[in-house]
This record gives sequence, C-alpha cells and structure tokens, in this order.
Amino acid sequence: MGGKKETKAAYFDKLKTLLEEYKSIFIVSVDNVSSQQMHEIRISLRGEGVVLMGKNTMVRRALKGFLADFPQYERLLPHVKGNVGFVFTNGDLKETRDKILSNRVAAPARAGAVAPGDVFVPAGNTGMEPGKTSFFQALGVPTKIARGTIEITTDLKLIEAGNKVGASEATLLNLLNISPFTYGMGISQIYDQGQTFASSVLDIEESQLLKAFGSAITTIASISLAVGYPTLPSVMHSVVNSYKNILSVAIETDYEWDEIKELKDRIANPDAYAASAPAAAAGGSGDAAPAAAEKVEEEEEASDDDMGFGLFD
Repeated sequence: MGGKKETKAAYFDKLKTLLEEYKSIFIVSVDNVSSQQMHEIRISLRGEGVVLMGKNTMVRRALKGFLADFPQYERLLPHVKGNVGFVFTNGDLKETRDKILSNRVAAPARAGAVAPGDVFVPAGNTGMEPGKTSFFQALGVPTKIARGTIEITTDLKLIEAGNKVGASEATLLNLLNISPFTYGMGISQIYDQGQTFASSVLDIEESQLLKAFGSAITTIASISLAVGYPTLPSVMHSVVNSYKNILSVAIETDYEWDEIKELKDRIANPDAYAASAPAAAAGGSGDAAPAAAEKVEEEEEASDDDMGFGLFD
C-alpha cells in the first residue's frame, strides 16, 4: 500500500513540475495507439515537449489539489475523460500539433470498432471465385461475373463515420485486403494562456483574424452611432460628424473662427477664387503659350506679305 502512495505522490510532483515549466498543454486521445507509436511520438517531441499519461481519476485529483496555486487549470478538468493524456510544450503550437498527428498507422477493420471515417469499397475485379457472390449480395455490394471472377461494378460506401463496424463488413474488408482506418494520437483540446480551444483554431490565418476584427469594429461603430451610445470605435466618427454640424451652423450665422474665415469668404465671394483656376491651368501648360504666340506671329507676317504684294502690284 505504501508503494502506491509513493507512486501517486511522485506522479503528483511530476505533474505539478510540468504545469510550472510549460505554458501550453495538448489534451490528447490515445485510443488504439500502440506502445510503439507512443515511443515514436515521444522521440519526435524530444526537446520540445513531454508526454504524460495517467488514470483519469488520479489526474483529476491532482488537478483539484493544484487549483489553489493554479486556478486557471480548472479549465482542464471537463476534458479529462476517456483514454486521454497530456503533451506539455513551450514550442510553436502548429509544429507540435503536426508532430503529434503525423505518426499514424493503417489498421484493418475490426468488428465492433467505431469507424473514424467513411469506408468505401472501390469498383474493380476482386479476384474471388463466383461462389462468394451471395456474400456480396447480402451486403448490398453490386457485382457481376467477369472472366470467371467477381467484379464490383460501382464504388460503394460500406460504413459511415461514427458507426460500428459489423462482422460482415469487417470480413469483406479483410477479404479485399482493405485497411480503411488509421490510428494514432488525436487532439481533443489545447490549453494555452488560460484558455482551451479546438486544434482547428490553429488553422485560422492572421489575415482572417484581421478581417473579422475590422468587420466587428465597423459593426460596433454603426450600432453605436445609430443608438447614440458612444464607444471607442465610434468616437472618431462622432467627432467628425459634430465638426461638420459646427461648420454648418457657422456658415449660416455670423459666428466664425480663424480656420473657417477662408471657407466663409469663398462662399461669399466665389468669383474672386474662380479667377485663380484658369491662371493655374495656364501656368501648368508652359509649352502651350509659346506655341500660341508663334502662331499669332506667323499670321501677322502672312498678312503683311499680302499687303505689300498689293501695293507694288
């Protein structure tokens, strides 16, 4: 009995040390994971993470005992169920996730196992003798006899994801040498900086976050302006709109300040400011003025020549 207590105490100390040392935790499922796969995963994570397994009751008891010092780890408790373990890391979460999920092995279908994905039987020649046709018919597999062997005519979904594999389905897949399932360590939740989330969150790009953030700010500003309730996103819009209202009032009244004098003068004397526009345009086309002057001189010279010709004639 004393040995069990010492083992539990050592496990609790190790778990507490890991919680203090690492900031991120992967809660992993290890259903159908072989000891060889576990060994290979530990090797791939060496230097970047630590794998810790344990009975759920012992893990929960340990975590509850640490809540006084680590209240944030209460978020882990709802996920400690089933055949799970922990992977502690301070490395990049996406890289660590890829290493955890990369070690998978193909496995044959077993009767009573839950299918992790849809299982299809492809069309093609099975190489089996016609005497087994009734077996395929019992499972609803469309077949025909071709060159003395059974041929499956069309692709068929044999098992849907989440359903249990029946004995007949398992036998058929084994006869066809189809290993439809892959087993390896899975990730149920990720803990990081006091929050738990699904591993799919790691696939969200920064551009998507910025787009969603910008859209949320726009929505908040629109609602705030509509109901007249000031918020940080709407303050700048409110200031600009208020300044526009002040300008409108100042233009309609005698009230003015230095910044609005020119605007009011432009409205009162539009002709004075309109004259500057053609001058600027003329100044901008520097080559056009000399060309026009040359044209006028040529016309004058031509006129003088005509007049001289008439006098001497």
